[in-house]
Amino acid sequence: MSEKTAGELLKEKLFYVRKNTSVTMSDADIDKAYDFCEGYKEFLNAAKTEREAVDAAIELLSQNGYSELIPGTRYLPGDKVYFNNRGKALLFATIGKKPIEYGVKIAASHVDSPRLDLKPNPMYEDTDMALFKTHYYGGIKKYQWTTVALALHGVVAKKDGSIVKVSIGENADDPVFCVTDLLPHLAQEQSKRTLADGIRGEELNILIGSRAFKDDKASEKVKLNILNILYEKYGFTEEDFLSADLTFVPAEKARDVGFDRSMIGSYGHDDRVCAYTSMMAAIDADSPEFTTVTVLSDREEIGSYGNTGLDSDYMKNFIADLCEPHGADVRKVLSNSKCLSADVNCALDPSFPDVSERRNASLLGYGVVVTKYTGSRGKSGTSEASAEFMAEIREMLDSADVIWQLGELGKVDLGGGGTVALYIAALDVDVVDVGVPVLSMHSPFEVVSKTDVYMTYRAFFEFLK
Repeated sequence: MSEKTAGELLKEKLFYVRKNTSVTMSDADIDKAYDFCEGYKEFLNAAKTEREAVDAAIELLSQNGYSELIPGTRYLPGDKVYFNNRGKALLFATIGKKPIEYGVKIAASHVDSPRLDLKPNPMYEDTDMALFKTHYYGGIKKYQWTTVALALHGVVAKKDGSIVKVSIGENADDPVFCVTDLLPHLAQEQSKRTLADGIRGEELNILIGSRAFKDDKASEKVKLNILNILYEKYGFTEEDFLSADLTFVPAEKARDVGFDRSMIGSYGHDDRVCAYTSMMAAIDADSPEFTTVTVLSDREEIGSYGNTGLDSDYMKNFIADLCEPHGADVRKVLSNSKCLSADVNCALDPSFPDVSERRNASLLGYGVVVTKYTGSRGKSGTSEASAEFMAEIREMLDSADVIWQLGELGKVDLGGGGTVALYIAALDVDVVDVGVPVLSMHSPFEVVSKTDVYMTYRAFFEFLK
């Protein structure tokens, strides 16, 4: 084999080169990545909504020695606590060896995903069919949600204070639901609409039944029959929909994709892939130097607003509860803290390459993505990581042989998007976005690479340990 030329050696030293995980990783490490993703697929199937993600996370945390936070308690190194925010967001901490005054290490993801929420008064009957009216949640391509098998998830809160959990469409013998669409033979006028307008919000109606209640005098007999079924199974009436969090999500389970099974296709990768990887990394980093705080937040897909989104104070209050028994000033603790905003980036799609700028786009199978800034156009609505913090993260990843890449969310004047980073930066915390590249983001069936998932777990572990 001929020796490398001076130019080749200099190029290796000076050029930035991405690494393909399937080429760079050993077969043994690829097997580890595939094994890790089996647990991730189980989590995806169990956590179709933010409430279910919180429930699944608490079960896992309880198995690993975490207990509910008791404000006023002076926690010591190695102690593990969590705080459940209204059943829709979760924070948990492992107390580190260093005093909390030195700051905490934060990994913040979100567990909400785009979906079809029920309107408060959703049920109606038309042409002897019963349907639900929906209000879509988050950024979706509405046409993608037609003619897809959907499952109903959520809770109904009754006036007596009881909570009814609902999950229909996930088991093999469950019925499923769907949004109908026009046959192509009659869609001439619909086909003239723009793609964005091909299916309109008020056309996202869920078909839920067609069998009439046997009573000649009753009106709306199909609707009556469906309400009777729901009453007999769950004990609630139509008025109880007014105090319900019910949503439709794809009924499809997480599946391996490709002849080589190198990818996972599923609803909800954005952002449960970062929630799971950061959660498992935090659990495995059970004796950290710094106190670790892991956040599974809600409402990110609609701007992080509300008391379970990170535009509220619940994360700051949680850290304050950890600080107070030690006499630490939460403002100084936050100023000394560092955060990985755990969120996905879009992978360059070879079928639609024109929306990405190749030199700065993330690639499927090239490891965890570090995103210096998000936002749109002129970096609007972003928190940009400093050069110093970027250098620190680069050094951490390279020292641990974590395969990583840079990423940007599309071309400057085309792309754009936000994460929770700006809300954490607003607390005077150093923060950068780190996560998994995704194909078909915000669709009912997103795709990720298994090795990227594993490298993201490793990145969070190196940060938190």
